Amino acid sequence: QVNLVESGGGLVQAGASLRLSCAAFGPTFSTYPMGWFRQAPGKEREFVAAISGSGSSAYFGDSVNGRFAISRDNAKNTVYLQMNSLKPEDTAVYYCAADRIIGQVMGAPRYWGQGTQVTVSS
Repeated sequence: QVNLVESGGGLVQAGASLRLSCAAFGPTFSTYPMGWFRQAPGKEREFVAAISGSGSSAYFGDSVNGRFAISRDNAKNTVYLQMNSLKPEDTAVYYCAADRIIGQVMGAPRYWGQGTQVTVSS
């Protein structure tokens, strides 16, 4: 079992940057690939980014590729989502997710955080 707690959301203007954090509580954090999803009002949940357990591999959704970065600090049991050049269409609730296999993290992860709101004003 992995418990995930996101933080760092807020209200920013278009073009700004924001960093989200996800603290994981549970054993062997470094063995879990981690990911981020987002859901805007009236839209389906969307894959944003994922990172392998070691941090050596990262994957991004098309809409954020080149603007967002994902990283992790296994010593702190924390994964980060650095969001740059934010746009109003990035407005959503952002969720941290985890599973044992990177493919599962990118598709249908078992473990989810409660989410943190990100609002980008124009």
